[in-house]
Amino acid sequence: MINVEVFTSSTCPYCPMAVEVVEEAKEKVGGFEYTVINIMEDRTKAVEYGIMAVPAIAINGVVEFVGAPTYEQLIEKL
Repeated sequence: MINVEVFTSSTCPYCPMAVEVVEEAKEKVGGFEYTVINIMEDRTKAVEYGIMAVPAIAINGVVEFVGAPTYEQLIEKL
């Protein structure tokens, strides 16, 4: 199973777009699980992955996007 982690912050204006893209991919394609991690509440994973900016998306433990990808970009990586 593919694991997608979406790193966000409550002060980030672009983070909702990143979450929406992941939710759209889950709805249309499926085949993966995702978790939304608010770095203001849980910094551990962000530090572990070396994330310096949000939104960021990791797929199977590898940071693939910093910034909100398009739907097509996300599907290509999945």
